Amino acid sequence: MHSKTYTSAKPFVKWVGGKTQLLEDIRRSLPSDFSQKKDIVYVEPFVGGGAVLFWILQQFPHIKKAIINDINPHLITTYRVIKEQPDKLIELLKSFQSEYIPLNEDERKIYYLNKRDIYNSFSLSDIEIAALFIFLNRTCFNGLYRVNSKGKFNVPHGRYANPKICDEETILADSQILQKVEILCGDFAETIAYATPNALFYFDPPYKPLSKTSSFNSYAKEEFDDNEQIRLRDFCHQVSAHKANFILSNSDVKGKDENDDFFDEIYHAYNIRRVMATRMVNANPNKRGKLTELLIRNYTETMQSQNALLF
Repeated sequence: MHSKTYTSAKPFVKWVGGKTQLLEDIRRSLPSDFSQKKDIVYVEPFVGGGAVLFWILQQFPHIKKAIINDINPHLITTYRVIKEQPDKLIELLKSFQSEYIPLNEDERKIYYLNKRDIYNSFSLSDIEIAALFIFLNRTCFNGLYRVNSKGKFNVPHGRYANPKICDEETILADSQILQKVEILCGDFAETIAYATPNALFYFDPPYKPLSKTSSFNSYAKEEFDDNEQIRLRDFCHQVSAHKANFILSNSDVKGKDENDDFFDEIYHAYNIRRVMATRMVNANPNKRGKLTELLIRNYTETMQSQNALLF
């Protein structure tokens, strides 16, 4: 039986690749002394929807501080607005909700496309960026975030009977949690400044696609290709050299093709564990289902193995 994922704070957006379903596996993969260690610094260089962030800060309140980063500037702006100006954000989201919900399907699509054009204009206040970011996420197709080569958001309108555009309770809970979080926007490698023996890094990069049609890594106009995956591996070497711990998740390409040893080869120096996950996003519902994903770490003794010694 899984324990409750979070008490109140949780992701404020739907996010492809969100890690809610892997939280118990991540818990079991934490260092054995994680719950006793003082002055822990938690670092998440690819924060995305923040499922692990909100969970870990509530489950382990002794964490001294957290640093989050993402290359998506509008996502990071939204985190900052939730942290610093939640009431103003809630006010604008309530306005969008009251305007959008009464419309019929055709009117909703027109409203959505108008808001998408405004969002792509790049001449907005931070509050407007955050509100539009959340509105589009809650009303677009499948909650996807995808941009084209010019950095323009291009996901079509979705069809939801009663989308919750303003989740006031979640925004306020997240704002409270984010008070001890430093929020960065840039390349993941810039977080090396926080690699110390008291740090735990959790890496959740754009996953390596299992096929040519399964790629959902267009979160920014720059693709996260195999060269980027190798650059991340090199960064993991740097983090380890600073005696910091890390956990990294990624797709299990070997599960799709038993001859594909890409991750097994580049992370051969580390502990690789395969865990079950559910792939929820696919245009064909028959192709959604269970598959394995990777959890890779640079240490051996885990909270799970420590618990096993106690019983």
